[in-house]
Amino acid sequence: MPEFHPDRIAGQPVLFVMAAEPEYGPHLRKRITPLMTGIGPVESAVQLMAALAGMPEKPRLIISLGSAGSNRLAQAEIYQVSAVAYRDMDASALGFERGRTPLLDLPALVDLPYRIPGLPAATLATGASVVSGAAYQDIAEDMVDMETFAILRSAQHFGIPLIGLRGISDGDEALRGLSGWTQYLHVIDEKLAASVDLLEAALADGSLVL
Repeated sequence: MPEFHPDRIAGQPVLFVMAAEPEYGPHLRKRITPLMTGIGPVESAVQLMAALAGMPEKPRLIISLGSAGSNRLAQAEIYQVSAVAYRDMDASALGFERGRTPLLDLPALVDLPYRIPGLPAATLATGASVVSGAAYQDIAEDMVDMETFAILRSAQHFGIPLIGLRGISDGDEALRGLSGWTQYLHVIDEKLAASVDLLEAALADGSLVL
C-alpha cells in the first residue's frame, strides 16, 4: 500500500484511523487526514498493520474515531473510550471467561489509560456484527463499534498508545436500514472535530502527555 504519514497535532505525530467515508465529514476534513481502513475488525487490523509497518516515522499516538451504537448513552454525543472489549470472542466452552482470548495475556475488558480532558468516557465493545434492538441486552458495555479493539491490538503490536473517540449514531431504537446509522453523522462530524481541537489543546498545554 502507498506510504501513509501521520497528522501533526501540537507538533506530535498522531495517526487518526477511521472506517468509512460517511463518517468523515467537512469539519474533520479541515483538520485531519485519517487512514481509512474499511468496516469491521478484520479490515481495520489488516490496513492499520500494513500502514504502520510502512511508516518511516511511527505515530506517538493513534486515535480510533467514528460512530458507535448505544441504547443507554445520549444520541449524537461524543464519548472517549475508557475500556474496550472484543464481544465476538467466546471460548467459554473451554473454560475461559467470555470475551477473553485464550492464551493471550489480556483481560476481557482492556483499559485505555490515555484520556482527553473535558470529554465524557464510556466502555466499548467491538465486534463484526451491527447491534440493534434487543441485541443490546447481551452487551455489558456502554456502546458498540466494529473496529476499536482490532485497532488497539495493532497499536499494541507497535507499542503505540490509543485513544478512542466515538459519536453515538444509533441505538435508541431498532435500525430499519442505512439511514438509521447515517442520520446523525453530520452532527457527529462537527463534534468529533471539536474533540480533535480538545486533543490539540491538551497536547499543547501538557494536560495530555505521551
